[in-house]
Amino acid sequence: MAEGEETEVPEESQARPRSAPRDTAADAATDAGAEDAGLHAALAARGPYGTTVGSALITMVEPHPGHEHAYNRWYEDDHFIAGAMAMPHMFAGRRWVATRELQLLRYPEKSAIAQPITAGCYLSTYWLTPGRYPDHIRWSVEINKRLNRDGRVYQDRTHVFTAFQEHVATAYRDGAAGPRDFHALDHPYQGLVVEVIDTDTAEQSAAAYDWLMSRGLPRRLPRGGPAAMCVLFRPMPLPAGRMSYVKEVEGLDTRLTLLWFLDLPPQDCWSAAFTGLDEETAGAVPGARVELVAPFLPTVPGTDRYVDQLR
Repeated sequence: MAEGEETEVPEESQARPRSAPRDTAADAATDAGAEDAGLHAALAARGPYGTTVGSALITMVEPHPGHEHAYNRWYEDDHFIAGAMAMPHMFAGRRWVATRELQLLRYPEKSAIAQPITAGCYLSTYWLTPGRYPDHIRWSVEINKRLNRDGRVYQDRTHVFTAFQEHVATAYRDGAAGPRDFHALDHPYQGLVVEVIDTDTAEQSAAAYDWLMSRGLPRRLPRGGPAAMCVLFRPMPLPAGRMSYVKEVEGLDTRLTLLWFLDLPPQDCWSAAFTGLDEETAGAVPGARVELVAPFLPTVPGTDRYVDQLR
């Protein structure tokens, strides 16, 4: 081609913007997001959505010595949210702590729940929507697998007493007045006492329940007394896919778990209100054994209060 000549470039060979390569991961995420949005909308439009307590997760845990501070920060900053409150159908939760002073008030010394009896200085309690336990369990199993894969499960701890429990009854000090059981984890109660009653047979457990509702609880919930309510539960089986560090639930038909919510710190009313439960129960119901009476204080979110008082 002579100097100065111009050559026409065929249209199909002219430079034009190149298409960006497809981001298949982003496309997949977009597609999954759209699918999830539809799924969430459909799920929200059906199924139970009542406001009472259907069941509970009650979990008492002992951080290994030297890991108290790290465990507390992990649980409060991560697990309480990602491993509990962010799950569907779990509508309330609260953490509790037993200082060494409170641990030494526990009884009986030989307990089927905690050995030694002082084991389990942290307690978490959660309420679930009625009729939603199976749905919640499916989510719980999968999210805990994911948290484990992502290294977001604190290993230096022992589950002392962990179970989902079916709500069976609530007894109130003030009758129809005052907070209801579904308010209990949000109301600023000053303390909590966990009581566990075991029997040898389901029939004995039914008798223990009848005695509690007719005589045992009213006697411990007098007007002006420190306990505002007592919420009763029976344990439910854990799912087949539970984490290996959580023990299988015992006493499915022969155990009652009682949560006493207090207007006073438990150490301020212990002698008058919570001693002698074991002898009283055994005397009233043949075959019934109180296996744990354990007081707790509410933790203070965002702090490490009481961590230095555990040992």
